[in-house]
Amino acid sequence: MRCPFCSAPDTQVLETRESDDGAVIRRRRRCAACGRRFTTFERAEIKLPAVIKRNGAREPYQREKLRASFELALRKRPVSNDAIDAAIDAIEAKLLASGASEIASDQLGEWAMDALKSLDKIGYVRFASVYRNFEDVDAFAQFLRNVKPRRRKKGAKETHPPLSEPGDLFAPTPTEADSDAAS
Repeated sequence: MRCPFCSAPDTQVLETRESDDGAVIRRRRRCAACGRRFTTFERAEIKLPAVIKRNGAREPYQREKLRASFELALRKRPVSNDAIDAAIDAIEAKLLASGASEIASDQLGEWAMDALKSLDKIGYVRFASVYRNFEDVDAFAQFLRNVKPRRRKKGAKETHPPLSEPGDLFAPTPTEADSDAAS
């Protein structure tokens, strides 16, 4: 392997380690010419399907784009990088198992949503708010109702009014309306 510092063709492998799952081999190397050390990683090159965007354009699948989407949705959430990588690995396994040469971005988005739903509900909602491209607040409110259906115990008094109608989302509560009328 060529040295990334001086471009000399002769490097010596000092140490070789396999990753826990056996998918990656890490090698520590030293250049014979300049003596500098560097690390290389080897993994099997697998041809993943091309992604067909909503506008019909085709582009190669990019793990980095999917990871960036996950990181944005899970920003400041208690989800480890290992959990994110495992979710993306599972999506890539589905891509490979499909055997297709192309896949719709909608399918990839649904798999991402499924993975996020099991990782973190807030991340799931954040991703969905962009991915699903809701037409209005009412549609988003309906989606939120479906994410976690409200459960009430028998005989429990409700502490806040239910969102029975999407249009009521921004309506004043009865106490706000009473205080506005009294003013």
